Amino acid sequence: MKIVECPRDAMQGIKKFIPTELKTKYINTLLRVGFDIIDFGSFVSKSAMPQMKDIEEILDGLYMSDTDTKLLAIVGNLRGTENLIKHNEISYIGFPFSISETFLKLNINSNTQKSIERLSTIIDKSINYDKKVLVYLSMGFGNPYEDEWNIDILLDHIDILVDMGIEEISIADTIGIATPEIITNVFTKTIEEYPSVEFGFHLHTIENQWYNKIESAYNAGVKKIDSAIGGHGGCPMTGYELVDNIRTKNIIDFCFDKDINLNINKEWLDKSIEISNKIFNNYK
Repeated sequence: MKIVECPRDAMQGIKKFIPTELKTKYINTLLRVGFDIIDFGSFVSKSAMPQMKDIEEILDGLYMSDTDTKLLAIVGNLRGTENLIKHNEISYIGFPFSISETFLKLNINSNTQKSIERLSTIIDKSINYDKKVLVYLSMGFGNPYEDEWNIDILLDHIDILVDMGIEEISIADTIGIATPEIITNVFTKTIEEYPSVEFGFHLHTIENQWYNKIESAYNAGVKKIDSAIGGHGGCPMTGYELVDNIRTKNIIDFCFDKDINLNINKEWLDKSIEISNKIFNNYK
């Protein structure tokens, strides 16, 4: 099982600015836990996401020489991409796509066609700078707006992404509405129809529903899951109340329960939890 740790998602909705030094210390600690990828920040408008305005300062303070963990940052347009590709430390460009036109407008001030055009340019840039593109496909398990949702619409969007050469897609339940049955259906269909794509699961959920949802995804073939230490987070752009990310400890406990091997350094994990508690108890 691959774990994508998401401090960016955990922190982005916090209005009180978290000091750059503290964020940098936190991510440096996470880099030593053994996660496969860390979604650590975003190159977006400082006015839209002020918590992410210091991403380049954070990068300057990261120690990448003794870790195999890869860094991922989110971009929503060409300007953000141009800023990201200057940094050799970043391996992944994350792009927030959606099957919901409404959410694309709310999140990155776009629509489906404009997003496809942006993504095409980002893919071209990524090739020249040896970076992978991972697409987050939000509202993948249902749509809270008036936009139509069904599995065929989801597959149509994945068709577009695959035709563009995308090999990694994280299907996202952005506001925590997925049921185990829908999760099973979505991942069974997508993994069967697109065997060359690595599908991840970006899950927001209330605490007492996590196990059945993760089990449904795992039994359907998912081997990569996003999480956040402490289970904090949520997307502030949905127009809905924030729903937390699944806790990293939940994923670790699930893997232990299923005898799934994880290369996690417990000492560094404990240090990460300590800093996480300091951040989220003092900055809300």
